[in-house]
Amino acid sequence: MTGLGWFAAIIVGGIAGWLAEKFMNSNMGIIMNIVLGIVGAIVLNAILVAIVGGTLGGWIGQLIIGFIGACLLIWIARAVRGRHA
Repeated sequence: MTGLGWFAAIIVGGIAGWLAEKFMNSNMGIIMNIVLGIVGAIVLNAILVAIVGGTLGGWIGQLIIGFIGACLLIWIARAVRGRHA
């Protein structure tokens, strides 16, 4: 995550994942919230850097990126599970 240390990334990732869980009406645990928030932020940051050439910085910027990225990951997981069920 841009400009954040590991401890801050875990906190911001957990908050972003929790917000995404509530927004997407999903039922996951705290560890999965943290993972989704961090991985979502990493994936969306990479996409933004590739397309736009930059990303949002700071705690708030990474919270927004993590939230959107986690929502995308939840949506993708639901789409994949739905096809194979």
